[in-house]
Amino acid sequence: MRKIIFVLVLIVVSCKPTKDTFVSDNNKVNVLLDSWHKAAADVKYDSYFEKMTEDAVFIGTDATENWGKPAFQAFAKPYFDKGKAWNFTALERHIYFDKTKEVAWFDELLNTQMKICRGSGVLIKIDGEWKIKHYVLSMTVPNENVNEVIKIKAPIEDKLMSGYNKSNQ
Repeated sequence: MRKIIFVLVLIVVSCKPTKDTFVSDNNKVNVLLDSWHKAAADVKYDSYFEKMTEDAVFIGTDATENWGKPAFQAFAKPYFDKGKAWNFTALERHIYFDKTKEVAWFDELLNTQMKICRGSGVLIKIDGEWKIKHYVLSMTVPNENVNEVIKIKAPIEDKLMSGYNKSNQ
């Protein structure tokens, strides 16, 4: 009888979601993102792209950079082939989960060759493994320098915006 009660207690305890489940998923997401950034720094093309879903989207810092995974792979391949991709390390990261613990989203401040950037994205769990589905990389601009940056961007982005205005009419 004691053995049956012991087994039942073990089953109940092992099936009950606990704070450890959150900690585990939180750690797994951190490990995924850190290893994804490290794969780029270590110029490991396959390892980098395996961490993304097949239908992943990567949005870069330039207004024209909105890539599905195949286009992003084509863009990135020459950098990886030359032995120098990019090196981002997280300075700060916040991770959030939906109620099912199958979807997560995050934001992070990154130390990059462009100084501090912000990354944000959405991850999904596929067969128990977290994958990057959507990632957005943004350069940060101190508020007191926004006007200077606008002056630099204006000639390029005015042309882009006029193209959008014509195509949307």
